[in-house]
Amino acid sequence: MRRRTVTAGNLEEILQATEPAPAPEQAAAPPAPAAPGPAREEHGLRTEFEFELPRGYVDEAGTVHRHGAMRLATARDELRPQIDLRVKENPAYLSVVLLSQVITRIGTVTDVHAGVVERMYATDVAFLQDFYRRVNSEGHTRAAVTCPHCEGGFEVDLSGGRLGES
Repeated sequence: MRRRTVTAGNLEEILQATEPAPAPEQAAAPPAPAAPGPAREEHGLRTEFEFELPRGYVDEAGTVHRHGAMRLATARDELRPQIDLRVKENPAYLSVVLLSQVITRIGTVTDVHAGVVERMYATDVAFLQDFYRRVNSEGHTRAAVTCPHCEGGFEVDLSGGRLGES
C-alpha cells in the first residue's frame, strides 16, 4: 500500500476522487428544494440549530446581529482547518476557521467567513464553541442544571432566549 502526502493543493482533488457516486435513482431526480424553516432536517435528522448570541455580531454598518444558525459539522469541516496555513501558524485559529465553516447565518449575514468570526466578541466566540460542541457531540442544545436555592433539577435550552430565560 502506497502512502500519499496530502497538501493544501491536492486535498480537494482527493476528496472529490473519493466521494461516492450517487445512486442511479438519485442521479436522475433533481435535488429537492430545502425546506423553509428554522431547522432543516434530512431523513429525520436535525442538521441545523438556531442560536442567539449573548452580545451579538456588529457588522461594518454598525448593525447588531444576534440570531443565527449553525449546521452539523462533517468530517470535511473538521479536516480542512488542519491544512489551513493560518491554523498551522497559530493553532488557536482552528476554532475561528471551523466556526466559519459551520455557521450558516448570523442575522442577515449569510456569508460567514473567518473574518466575520474574528470580529466577534470573545464571549460570543466562547458561546459558539460550546454550542458547536453540544450539537456535534451530544446532538442537542439542552443542558441539565440544578437550582441553587431549591436544588431541583431541570433542563434549559442554550440555543436562544435572553439571559435568565429558558
